[in-house]
Amino acid sequence: MSTQVERSTGLFSGDAFDSSCPSRSVLDHVTSKWAVLVLVVLSREDHRFSALRRAVGGISEKMLAQTLRTLEGDGFVHREVAATTPPQVSYGLTELGHGVTGHLAGLVGWIEDRIPEVLAARERA
Repeated sequence: MSTQVERSTGLFSGDAFDSSCPSRSVLDHVTSKWAVLVLVVLSREDHRFSALRRAVGGISEKMLAQTLRTLEGDGFVHREVAATTPPQVSYGLTELGHGVTGHLAGLVGWIEDRIPEVLAARERA
């Protein structure tokens, strides 16, 4: 299947195996370690930046900000700013974000369930 992009109708049909397909960058964005973890945490509830950073152990402030910007740019995350002083910013999933996160949460759960087998395989290698 080749990449077809119909800009006039808004219809996109992609082929992730084609190096020029825009789905490649989306795949790269949503399957990065930090993006997967951020998306799964946000699937449970909206978070403010600091709470999200605490929930995703080991992520730096810079990497979290970069990941959120990327996911927001792709339409998976929305950023809401409350009109308070100081402004309170929270992050949540869009409908598109909920759709992709259903698949990612399954992957994370599978990995967590199978980690003993993976660790045993590593020891044998």
